[in-house]
Amino acid sequence: MRSSPSGPDPLDPGPLGFAHRGLHSDAASPENSFAAFAAALELGAGIECDLRLTADDQILVFHDSETWRMCSSHLLVAQSTHAELSRLRVGNGPIPTLESLLDLVNGKVPLLLEIKVDGDIRRWMPALKKALRDYRGRHGVMSFDPRISRLLKTNHPRGRRGLVIKDSWSPVRRRAALRLADPHFLAVERTALGRSWVSTERKRRPIYSWTIRGPQQRAQAQVHADALIWESDARP
Repeated sequence: MRSSPSGPDPLDPGPLGFAHRGLHSDAASPENSFAAFAAALELGAGIECDLRLTADDQILVFHDSETWRMCSSHLLVAQSTHAELSRLRVGNGPIPTLESLLDLVNGKVPLLLEIKVDGDIRRWMPALKKALRDYRGRHGVMSFDPRISRLLKTNHPRGRRGLVIKDSWSPVRRRAALRLADPHFLAVERTALGRSWVSTERKRRPIYSWTIRGPQQRAQAQVHADALIWESDARP
């Protein structure tokens, strides 16, 4: 049985959903790159991406804590300055900053911005408020760490705030995180779809699901989630 949707979603990306780390495909268009974001914009899909904070409080669009997998460098993002990291390349371009992503998107599609906390939670709100101060496009900020959503409630009240939830979390951990975060939306691991708690939460707020790969996963997720965060063969 289809779970009951909550109400209208200000971040609704439509049937195209959110492209996970942009519409990435190969070495020329890797994840969280300008090329991947431009491809998602051309398709008209929403964009999901990851944010990390440098040692000098600059926000970069990057998933890993270390730069080896994407840039063949052993720099740690949290311990490196933006100047040091700007010399690295993701595909054919530099690691995007949040400001450069916002300039590129310019409100054309909704954004899902996932904050990766690395012992730097106290530095996030000043950096995020500065970066998002003049942005008027639809955007949501989310994290696995419920403290981020709680801080956003008072520090960025005009933005949508979300909690990212793993299927492996215990009921106690999940309930505690939900109470602390008080989120507008949830981003739920795909394998949790169909569970009773997801259906219950969907009556209260929109449910997004990650990461959808392939048509079979898409067919299941469309029944239980309001928007899909997808990549690879799950492209709409």
